[in-house]
Amino acid sequence: MSRKVSILFVLTALLLAVVPVLAQDFQIPEIVEGKWNVAFVLIGPINDGGWSQAHYDGAKYVSDNVDNVNVVYVENIPEGTESEQVFRSLAAKGFNVIFGTSFGFMDPMEAVAEDFPDTYFIHIAGYKTNNTNFGNLMGAMEHMKFLAGYLSGQRCKMDGEDTVGYMYTFPIPEELRLGNAFMMGVKKTCPECKMIVTPINSWHDPVVEQEAAKALFDAGAYIVFTGADTPAPAIVAESYKEGKGKWGIPYDWKGSCTSKRCLTLPYWNWGPVYASIVEGLRDGTYTPGRHYFDGDEKGLGLYGFMEGEELTEGLKDMPEEVLTFVRDYIADIEAGKWTRFDLFSGPIIDNQGNVVVPEGEKMEDADLDTFDCSTTGCKYGMHYWNEGIIAELP
Repeated sequence: MSRKVSILFVLTALLLAVVPVLAQDFQIPEIVEGKWNVAFVLIGPINDGGWSQAHYDGAKYVSDNVDNVNVVYVENIPEGTESEQVFRSLAAKGFNVIFGTSFGFMDPMEAVAEDFPDTYFIHIAGYKTNNTNFGNLMGAMEHMKFLAGYLSGQRCKMDGEDTVGYMYTFPIPEELRLGNAFMMGVKKTCPECKMIVTPINSWHDPVVEQEAAKALFDAGAYIVFTGADTPAPAIVAESYKEGKGKWGIPYDWKGSCTSKRCLTLPYWNWGPVYASIVEGLRDGTYTPGRHYFDGDEKGLGLYGFMEGEELTEGLKDMPEEVLTFVRDYIADIEAGKWTRFDLFSGPIIDNQGNVVVPEGEKMEDADLDTFDCSTTGCKYGMHYWNEGIIAELP
């Protein structure tokens, strides 16, 4: 089979011969003998317009660009017991590597990895690893959130506004980290701006996400960004009828900035990262562990600034020096000149006026994913809200 065979053809053929798992009728595809078999387990649907669709595109990239692979996916898998059974069934089928694409898959994958030492398990967005067949993978999206905040501050300043809104998913360090990075960017262009937040306790719920976005707009936010899967903030911004227009910033998938009121979009480009891991696992040059990629692995994007993209209506009238700052920043992180540790360098002040990181100091890897440093030995941690954020700590 050609390396360029469409993943849609491959998956359609495979799904004609599947077996159900559990009462929910999850379907487990078969392996293809003689090929390197790769499975992706998605928390949402492949057309969610966000997180799961970005991973689906990454899976297609692997199918199209890596020789002699069989790539499959299983979608809409809940976290918890159901996901463990899916991972266990895929491993029992004989898949060589299994990617789990949600934070809540971490413990189930860890348990299954122990029972299947000859199968590789790569968990996205977690922090556990056994450094043999179970590792974690995440990228420095804080860069793109920072830049989205930088542009949002400029938009607020130009339009006489001073409030942005953040709908975050769950009370985990990742969500505080990305919210803090966004606000750090806002403060660069709009020092007087503030941020209001609301948790939604879901990764993917179109109704809840739109309700939360509207609530933030109603509370005075001019721009709302999200940590969840759907393009809800931009959808609601376009339909918002009270007062002057609002702006929304979706997340995750590069195709979700279609609304006229989409300001920009931080998104993932998982394909090249996944392809490199699959090839490395197969030839023995990649060992699962702590893999937190920065801009130099080309897995991060910001809509309007990547190759072939045009500025949105909300960006076109911004000063050239603002747009140049964003372009130069992206060029620097892709060249490896600027890392997430440089972004989280002092002085960092929290919303209570306390110094979190003093001038001249930088956060380290453990700080970015930790609430309680007493259990990990980190120095600062991510259990704080940045200055300007009006919110209580979870």
